[in-house]
Amino acid sequence: MKYTLPEYHRVKGIHPGAILKRELKRRSLKAIVLANSIDEYPQTINAITKEKRGVNPKLSIKLGNYFNVDQEYFMLLQASFEVQKAVRKSSLNPLIEKIRKSIFWDTSFDKIDLIKHRRSIIQRILERGNKHEINELIKFYGKSSIKVELEKIKNSISPNFSQKINRYVYGNTQ
Repeated sequence: MKYTLPEYHRVKGIHPGAILKRELKRRSLKAIVLANSIDEYPQTINAITKEKRGVNPKLSIKLGNYFNVDQEYFMLLQASFEVQKAVRKSSLNPLIEKIRKSIFWDTSFDKIDLIKHRRSIIQRILERGNKHEINELIKFYGKSSIKVELEKIKNSISPNFSQKINRYVYGNTQ
């Protein structure tokens, strides 16, 4: 069976370790075998597949040669991933700056990923947020996105949760 890596434009923005991990699994190849084949430390390959480390140019060349793709393939994935991460981080600041930190008392503010943890954030702000914060939430995500996430929320600790949803998301003022 011939294995090929996905075309770059299809996986752009994904951590190269996720692609490498998938490829190792598809080929039933152990990380240590790959590491030995390309004269690299097994710990390096493992850290990359766990997305705890990135790919550098030297390793991109080795992996490209091993997997018979362009030598810059993994480096392009790494660069694309870093750009996406920076965009996500910079695009989150407008909402984060307008929300009281006390709403997320149990979480480090700099670790909040408003894309990845959207449902929890929507729920938390609708449970504990004031009018201003809820309106900022709606501006950031949009009512249609919030409605989709609300369908997946089963229960809430706040007795006012349903009232806030009806008032701010659905526009019912009763």
